[in-house]
Amino acid sequence: MANHLVRYAAQQSKARISPIISQARSAHDHAHDHHEVGDPIKTIIGNRDIVGYGMNGQPNYIDRVDFPLPAIRYKEATPDIQVLREKEKGDWHKLTIEEKKALYRASFCQTFAEMKAPTGEWKSVLGFALIGCSIACWIYIWMKQYVYAPLPVTFSPERQQAQLERMINMQIAPIEGLASKYDYEKGRWKE
Repeated sequence: MANHLVRYAAQQSKARISPIISQARSAHDHAHDHHEVGDPIKTIIGNRDIVGYGMNGQPNYIDRVDFPLPAIRYKEATPDIQVLREKEKGDWHKLTIEEKKALYRASFCQTFAEMKAPTGEWKSVLGFALIGCSIACWIYIWMKQYVYAPLPVTFSPERQQAQLERMINMQIAPIEGLASKYDYEKGRWKE
């Protein structure tokens, strides 16, 4: 029963879609009789060979250490590269070092050493971070100077000392607080 439903749904969807596709194709053919519709992937990647599945199944090239096998070759196939590819099918000892490097560079943009090499990007990141810290300091200084009111007089050392003496005289928090740390008989702080 389920198979019949699936087949019926597929037939219905084909019946609805195929007239639309044929109308679009006929309209396209009448408008552009001299153009041929090509493979859209080939128009994007050009003459480069698709050599594998790639990182996500798409025919794109990216150099990554964690995924070293791109889906397509780095460069398009030229007559020189084609000759080297035919020669590579034979004995590799007959290839020179330059030919091996040319074959590698046709397939890959960078070696692992080049991918792992430091880029120096840390310098710009550190520079921008220090610029941001500098701007923050200047904003703080400006706000301290022009936005905030001056500190109250109670923040002066003389006033704070007087307030401490008053709290001791009033015996504030005699069990666990300030007064518990003061010896009233000797008139000094407990040791």
